[in-house]
Amino acid sequence: MAGSFVEIQIPQQKLYSGIQFPVVITPSPAASFTLSAFTKTIQAQKPYLEAQLRKSGAVLFRGFPVNSASDFNDVVEASGFEEFPYVGGAAPRTNVVGRVFTANESPPDQKIPFHHEMAQVPEYPAKLFFFCEVEPGSGGETPIVLSHIVYERMKERYPEFVDKLEEHGLIYNRVLGEDDDPSSPIGRGWKSTFLTKDKSIAEERAAKLGMKLEWLEDGVKSIMGPIPAIKYESTRRRKIWFNSMVAAYTGWEDARNDPVKAVTFGDGSPLPAETIYDCLKVLEEESVAIPWRKGDVLLLDNLAVLHSRKSFSPPRRVLASLCK
Repeated sequence: MAGSFVEIQIPQQKLYSGIQFPVVITPSPAASFTLSAFTKTIQAQKPYLEAQLRKSGAVLFRGFPVNSASDFNDVVEASGFEEFPYVGGAAPRTNVVGRVFTANESPPDQKIPFHHEMAQVPEYPAKLFFFCEVEPGSGGETPIVLSHIVYERMKERYPEFVDKLEEHGLIYNRVLGEDDDPSSPIGRGWKSTFLTKDKSIAEERAAKLGMKLEWLEDGVKSIMGPIPAIKYESTRRRKIWFNSMVAAYTGWEDARNDPVKAVTFGDGSPLPAETIYDCLKVLEEESVAIPWRKGDVLLLDNLAVLHSRKSFSPPRRVLASLCK
């Protein structure tokens, strides 16, 4: 507990080494919260919140008066975390207000596999905010899983595979159209990916990310890597499963892309399908999926936690903001 915040337990949480995942915070029954009071408490309790995030990797704020995209933007601003520009990411997104974007706009029937945000490029956000503006009709959870747990389980089951990942890293291949394709979970076109309509500027921005571009008749092929698939997380002194391997291999599929060709070992050799699908099982077994409620705000440490999205029946509106 800190000031007007109270930690509660909900059925979906998991306990790892005595630590709740995620931490769930609600208003103190004695406190009367307006949006202004909530943002001021976030500012005043930032050390406490950062300690909770460092400890658990994820913090869910539930029961606070956050009703709109503008309210959510105020919460993000109150956190004091610097904005992270969405350059190089794959998901189609639309800016709503201020620092707030739609989350992945792919169709409701599509699942979005587990991933660290922008793990396939060298520069990625440190923290992510999600906000539920409209509760899903059914489904539509955003499952989360601790990255170091996935690493430990995969290392135990497939030591040679993990050793090869650590040695060679991964190469990601993706074909981008000119404009966004909202029917695809990776349908962000090259113009919005690189925030330009100029091919030479796109090439410069890709090069800064260490990405090569091969121009095609109706789009461009991006080649990223080799890039590390396992990282050492110095704050918590542990290795993490920081990659988009399972997401790419099982989910980067549309009219332009074959997911099996979307990711390879860093030496160009193919990944073993059986191991990838077993990793998907590990991710699902260790994950926590909390049904969204209107007004929920979820803060994730992108270096500690992978996230995904379940398919859903509309309506559902979940917004996002990326931070350094």
